[in-house]
Amino acid sequence: MNILAIETATTACAIGLRTSAGFEMGWIVDDDRHHTEALTVAIDRVLREWSLTPRDLSRIVVDRGPGLFTGLRVGLATAIGLSDALGCDLVGVTSLELLAHGAHEEGVRGRLVAAVDGRRGEVFVQSFLLGETVDVGDEPVVARPGEVARRWAQSGEPVTFTGDGVVRYRDDFAAVPHATLDSQSLPSVTAALRLATQREAVAFVEPLYLREADAVANFSTRERS
Repeated sequence: MNILAIETATTACAIGLRTSAGFEMGWIVDDDRHHTEALTVAIDRVLREWSLTPRDLSRIVVDRGPGLFTGLRVGLATAIGLSDALGCDLVGVTSLELLAHGAHEEGVRGRLVAAVDGRRGEVFVQSFLLGETVDVGDEPVVARPGEVARRWAQSGEPVTFTGDGVVRYRDDFAAVPHATLDSQSLPSVTAALRLATQREAVAFVEPLYLREADAVANFSTRERS
């Protein structure tokens, strides 16, 4: 089974490929929010390098968020468009579970909090328990970094923080007693490839935004003022 992974939830744009021969690779194709320009060009180039055509793809897995609104729309539109045109399976995963599974693959165990930078001084967060498997601890929410840090400081529980939200608000998360800061920032495309083999295909992937787009929020603010 040839599987393509599409990751556009953060400022970086990445893709992954798992071939029917068992080879598994991931590439960061842009790291400065040029998702529209970089994504389709990179997919075409990678397939050519591996002597594959789009028709050789059996399944596409895409990060459905939460994350940056424009990037998510580009990734989802590309994945859904390819799936429709090629007739291949479509699978959706979240950015937060990819961070959790990526940390698990790196050997992290215990309580983990994945945090994606949401801009506007907020992060998208979700907790997991990493043991033999990756188990969900709670539902994803949007919150202030300081609020998240205070909650886990008050819990007294050892915790690992991971994601680009942790990188951006490092001082907040580093102040939590018994906390470890994981270096991972990008949701793992290799984790996406592996989850794609375990999930049921869907007819449509719903985006997980958690809040309205920046443009809508800015418009609403101007209306109120």
